[in-house]
Amino acid sequence: MIDSRLIRGGRAVRRRRQCASCARRYTTYERLEEEPLTVRKRGGVVEAYERAKLKRSIQVACAKRPVADAIDAIVDEIEEELRAADGREIAAERIGELVMERLSSLDQVAYVRFASVYRNFQEMVEFEQEVRELERRRQYEVPGQAELFPRPSEPAHGSSGEE
Repeated sequence: MIDSRLIRGGRAVRRRRQCASCARRYTTYERLEEEPLTVRKRGGVVEAYERAKLKRSIQVACAKRPVADAIDAIVDEIEEELRAADGREIAAERIGELVMERLSSLDQVAYVRFASVYRNFQEMVEFEQEVRELERRRQYEVPGQAELFPRPSEPAHGSSGEE
C-alpha cells in the first residue's frame, strides 16, 4: 500500500496500492456497509431508500442553476442526518423537508421548483404564497436584505424620468 486516506466525510477509505510482482498501481475503496434505510411513502408503501433517486430529484430542481457542485454535498448531509435518526424507516415527508431546508438557503428558485412538486401545487396562488413565505423567512433571517423579487422603482413625482 502506497497511500491511504479517508473520503466521503470519513465514511470510506481510499487506498492507493502497487502490485508487488509487476509494480502496476491501482486504487481500492473501502466503505462501511450500513444497514439499509427504507422510506415510507405517503400512501403507506415502504420501499428501499435510493441515493440516486434523491440526487435526481434535487438535480431536476437545480437544473440550469449555478449550484450543481453543491448537490452531492446536500445528498451527503441528508443521508448523514437520516442515518443518525432513530430507526431505519424514514417518512418520505421528512426527506422532502430536509431537501427544502437545504435548498431554501442555497437557491430560492430551486427551492420553489422542488416545493411545487413536493407539495403538489395546483394553482398559481400556491406558488405566490410559497414565494411570499420564502421572502418573509429570508428577511427574518437576514435583516435589511432585499426582496426576492424587487419591484421596479418609480420615478419621483413630477419627474419625467429623464435627466
